[in-house]
Amino acid sequence: MIIERDVPIKADDGLILRANVFRPDDEKTPCPVVMVMGPYGKGVEYKEGYSEQWKWILEHHPDLLPGSTRSYMTWEVVDPEIWVPWGYACIQVDSRGTGRTPGKIDIFSPREIKDYYDAIEWAGTQPWSNGKVGLNGISYYAMNQWLVAELQPPHLTAMIPWEGAADCYRDFLRHGGIASNTFYESWFPKQILNNQHGNPAGHTDPWTKEKATGPETLSEEELQANWVNCLAEALNRPTDDVWYRERTPVWDKVVTPFLSASNWGGHGLHGRGNTEGFTRAASKEKWLEIHAGRHDEAFYLDEAMALQRRFFDYYLKDINNGWKDEPRVHLQMRRPDAPFGERKKDTAWPLSNTKWTELYFSAADEVMSASTPSSKGEVSFDAEDGEVVFQTEPLPEETEFTGPFAAKLFISSTTADADLFLTVQAFSPEGKEVDFQGGWDPRTPISQGWLRASHRKLDLTLSKPYRPYHSHDEEKPLQPGQVYEVDVELWPGSIILPKGYRLSLMIAGRDFRRPEALADNSLNWRQKGSGPFLHNHPEDRGREAYKGRTTVHTGGDRASYLFAPVIPK
Repeated sequence: MIIERDVPIKADDGLILRANVFRPDDEKTPCPVVMVMGPYGKGVEYKEGYSEQWKWILEHHPDLLPGSTRSYMTWEVVDPEIWVPWGYACIQVDSRGTGRTPGKIDIFSPREIKDYYDAIEWAGTQPWSNGKVGLNGISYYAMNQWLVAELQPPHLTAMIPWEGAADCYRDFLRHGGIASNTFYESWFPKQILNNQHGNPAGHTDPWTKEKATGPETLSEEELQANWVNCLAEALNRPTDDVWYRERTPVWDKVVTPFLSASNWGGHGLHGRGNTEGFTRAASKEKWLEIHAGRHDEAFYLDEAMALQRRFFDYYLKDINNGWKDEPRVHLQMRRPDAPFGERKKDTAWPLSNTKWTELYFSAADEVMSASTPSSKGEVSFDAEDGEVVFQTEPLPEETEFTGPFAAKLFISSTTADADLFLTVQAFSPEGKEVDFQGGWDPRTPISQGWLRASHRKLDLTLSKPYRPYHSHDEEKPLQPGQVYEVDVELWPGSIILPKGYRLSLMIAGRDFRRPEALADNSLNWRQKGSGPFLHNHPEDRGREAYKGRTTVHTGGDRASYLFAPVIPK
């Protein structure tokens, strides 16, 4: 293949973006383009910059990417040694302020996304390009696909946002109105500032033997002045204002054909955005795929690679391979003894045969069932460190739960607010939890959701019974002791439970933690239950409003329940 490094691409304000281009060694036949733009460094080798993840994936998949030497791989993007022989040009662009591209880092900002637009149009007009550009990448490289698609670049033909959040407020920085800080505090310095343009401590490009962070070296003061602190912005912006909306796609303007790939274990970042994109984008030609496993795993496996190739062959090469006739939803099912189970296809999301089922809570015995308790009850927990768990009786037959969950709660608080952390779990007849390798955490529960009670206001035009949509445009404090009706969105989950198993819902005043994590705070975050997505910033959670007692009311006209997606046999 032809390899060109540090190729200049001029943005509309004159700044030069730097790109690596891998393309077929055939100057006479134009080819389609598969590209990404982002901050992780086109000159940072996967096995060096992400050595822990590289070691894990090769230990579990030693035959990964057959036919490739895996010598040109970088984090979360396609392998050129696979895609170029398939007849595609692969382009990786360092986003503004990162790698070999100068400027100021402002992730997902309008400026960064306009750069992406310019890069797409450059790629679509090169003499070796057939004019059709596809986008394909994981995480960051998926999240910015939604945003650039909104701008509708003329040469953008199709895209595969693989495990990518979409809503800057709801998916990324403020779950249910509660600041999600710990992931950002770890991720941004390690994966972005480490690759900031001009950083003298950045990686060396193993292919060029030059600094992956550019030819110039900036002082500490210059580096500090060259990035926007999104967590600080989020802490200063408790409601969903124009700053978040500039970094969130306008779904009515997303018309590009796409294959949206989600992860059942992506709670906290890579679950909701892919299903929201599928259901809300204006694209007429769109597909949803949901799989299991680690965040950095499924993208490179044979089945996923075949799916990606077939999709792009249809849209970027005009190969009539029957893709257009594929059912719109592809799901990997899970059972307690089969975390990577059978595949099934459907025509819609949520699934077309979903039987929405209310599982009502009884405070008297902390059971949830299809019957509404006739008498009222209540159960309280400490808002800083307490919880209450409602559990079904043993299931009378094998039962599948697949789709988004929701909860309607009647709550009161001794203070002016309450943060609610909801977790759906499943247990065997012996009381052993059913958990799975998730995107990050090796023991991920079935579903999770969050809500700050003062953000309970719903957008009635967008809300569904199975997916309440909160406007997050004002804070409405609670009157201590008064009962309020609140609806909580829980992210999609899926499990087929055998007869005799139980489903449960934990409602807590803090992030979900398993009993062993509560007993031993020194455990690694991977052993606690919520992965890296905690909500414990003192500026957000340290106020007295979150240090009282929260009460869940049940029965009668205060019938709290879990809204569960049951799939009939």
